[in-house]
Amino acid sequence: MSYSTLANHFEQLHHLQHLGAICGWDQATMMPPGGNEARANALGTLAELCHRQLQDERLADWFAAAEEESLNPGQQASLAEMRRAWRDATLLPADLVRARSLAGSRCEHAWRSLRPANDWAGFLPLFEEVVALSREAAAARADALGLSRYDSLLELYEPGMRGATLDPLFAQLRGWLLPLIDEVREKQRGEPVLPPAGPFPIAGQKALGLDVMNLLGFDFNHGRLDVSVHPFCGGVSEDVRLTTRYDEQDVAQALMGIIHETGHARYEQGLPAAWRALPVGQARSMGVHESQSLFFEMQLARHPAFLARLSPLLERHFGSQPAFAPDNLARLYTRVEPGRIRVDADEVTYPAHVMLRYDIERDLMEGRLEPRHLPERWDQLMQDYLGLDTRGDYRNGCLQDIHWTDGSFGYFPSYTLGALYAAQLEEALGRQLGPLDDLIGQDPGAIFDWLDQHIWRHGSLLDTAELLRRASGQALDPEPFRRHLRQRYLG
Repeated sequence: MSYSTLANHFEQLHHLQHLGAICGWDQATMMPPGGNEARANALGTLAELCHRQLQDERLADWFAAAEEESLNPGQQASLAEMRRAWRDATLLPADLVRARSLAGSRCEHAWRSLRPANDWAGFLPLFEEVVALSREAAAARADALGLSRYDSLLELYEPGMRGATLDPLFAQLRGWLLPLIDEVREKQRGEPVLPPAGPFPIAGQKALGLDVMNLLGFDFNHGRLDVSVHPFCGGVSEDVRLTTRYDEQDVAQALMGIIHETGHARYEQGLPAAWRALPVGQARSMGVHESQSLFFEMQLARHPAFLARLSPLLERHFGSQPAFAPDNLARLYTRVEPGRIRVDADEVTYPAHVMLRYDIERDLMEGRLEPRHLPERWDQLMQDYLGLDTRGDYRNGCLQDIHWTDGSFGYFPSYTLGALYAAQLEEALGRQLGPLDDLIGQDPGAIFDWLDQHIWRHGSLLDTAELLRRASGQALDPEPFRRHLRQRYLG
């Protein structure tokens, strides 16, 4: 029974990865600064062990034998995902895997202090090492897979997606998105908005976040909320770790971050329990993952019906004020204003931030851009996309994201792909269950049940294209996203 032998082998790998996920969460949330070098070495060793588990010389024979066995459809999908994980691992030597892990841990840890100090010069040598090792990995993957260097990295996050698809897709988005930004801003000029008056104590913000997570169905028996420099959702499906960051003058930053990460977490908690220890039981892609977090943050949390439910929660924790009125919250949380920070961007300008990063990371990996020239390219594209000057402001410019510090190149397109997927799912859900305002006001659980039925429980049993087609009834199409934005922001 070679399939059973493979399944046991990959379950052992899952246990090692479980430990790595929790250690990584601890590194970002609770670890004292002096522990970083030891933690980086420990995680590097663990990454090497996981990599060796995937490079076991017996795997080739087991895969060949399993192909001859009579497997049910789920096992066939499982075998394909195990084979894909094995293929990806055998493309890189173990010493390169360890070197990338070490360089990434050191760069990411230094970034936590260098970014607040606006210290691009101090960051650059660390980043150059990460880029060099990432290029080396991309070259090895590209040669083996017959892809471009960037496409070989994109495959890690969005299997099957290629630059040849993204380039025209993003060109189409640019064609209507940039004029739409101007059109919405012009419409909103005459709409009064009251900003909430702080301060908002962190204890109250955390309590509010927990209330909203309960409203969104988060299972606290299998997860928790903490604080980190950059919000994320980590851990494993049985033990999901969410983080956010608080600003006592801005209640929205932490709240919307919590809602976004809760979308990720509900997906993780909804993955098929019978397959969770195997690759086929993991999330389908980062784009699908992001579709769930954006569905929660954008389709749900900024909907007037949801804001009507949020209003009394804000008053409970921070007292009554005119800014907490539902109609004002609707204007406030759909305000469109180009800004420098991606994670704080509104729904309309956010894709511009993603396309900027796509342009940069693609050229970095293809060797068309050197790390030392990154700030200049960043400023040029911020001017082109959003009309903003970022010269000299590295903290709120090219140092703002954590992704590149550990070599996660190829990740950023998933954010906008997620927005496109989410819009298609919203239309499909509306056709089947009725308007979101009725569902949110009466039974939001029906929304989560629909997402579970069409997305969560499938894990990686279906490829992304088939998952989207079955859930929405159509292939990837940017038109539902355009309709969503025009309806919400222009009526």
